[in-house]
Amino acid sequence: MLHTLLTKLDSARPFAQVSAHCDIPCGIYDSTPAQIFALSVLRYCHQIEALTDSRADQAKLVRLVADKEKHAESVKHEVRIIWGDYFKGALLEKYPNIHKLAHDIMLAGSAAKQNIDVDSAQKLVDLVNEFATTFWDSKGVETYRAICPYEPKVETVYPKLG
Repeated sequence: MLHTLLTKLDSARPFAQVSAHCDIPCGIYDSTPAQIFALSVLRYCHQIEALTDSRADQAKLVRLVADKEKHAESVKHEVRIIWGDYFKGALLEKYPNIHKLAHDIMLAGSAAKQNIDVDSAQKLVDLVNEFATTFWDSKGVETYRAICPYEPKVETVYPKLG
């Protein structure tokens, strides 16, 4: 009903048309959120491994698993946006492996959701680091690897900024 009303209104007095090429029309893309989410998934797996069979830890397990799955899905979301909206045209020619890499991240994100496995979570981190390296290279920004200063204290890709 609302659609019909707006269509009639638009016919009588047309609305100005607007469009955007992507979800983020400001053009700001950054792989850092995907990296932080992937590190969180790994951290949650480490925390889950340390739990006991106590009732308090059982309650904590439920929360950790829920957050782990949410963050794994967030990794996939962040990568999908950059892959789908940022990598196009000449960038696809320059980085022909980006499709396979994005697909591998989708699979690793799903595996991290399905399991409570440190190896699966580490694979997700490694793939997202590779994605970040490619992303920053596409921007002409050099990267370096360092151990992140917080748990899970694993190697992470960082851009060399100014």
